Amino acid sequence: MDSTWKAVVWQQFGAAIDMLENAVVACPDKLWSDGSQRPQFWYLVYHTLFWLDLYLSDSLDGFAPPTPFTLDEMNPAGLLPERPYTKDELQTYLEHGRRKCQATLETLTDEKARQRCGFEWVDLSIAELHLYNMRHVQHGAAQLNLILRQKIDSAPPWVVRTKSMQNRE
Repeated sequence: MDSTWKAVVWQQFGAAIDMLENAVVACPDKLWSDGSQRPQFWYLVYHTLFWLDLYLSDSLDGFAPPTPFTLDEMNPAGLLPERPYTKDELQTYLEHGRRKCQATLETLTDEKARQRCGFEWVDLSIAELHLYNMRHVQHGAAQLNLILRQKIDSAPPWVVRTKSMQNRE
């Protein structure tokens, strides 16, 4: 796959992940697991990171999120985790997702990009799945920024391109 396109997609996908991270950092402790907020802030972060991780795996085969996370997020009954995850736990998961995303995009070939993804609920190529995933991360970041704006009248600014630019143009 063309290195320019890989770099551009990473810069924008990474920017969406950076925006998610900025919302996590900006969230006051009092709001993090505020039970009156539905969904709770921490849960929106977790949900976004879980699906980022899963969709970077191309299929369910062999997928397992890192500890302490489980596959419960996929339960159709909508089970919530047993406890709120901490900022530190989710920041670690975010870094896992950032590294996985960059590595996945760096090794993407034209052949792999054209293959169908292994998720029966979305009929997409691997290339389109990556864009779909990027949109989902940005959607999660936008929801978190809306909550921050509504609750504390402040939200992090827009990120133009990722701060994690190991592959510079």
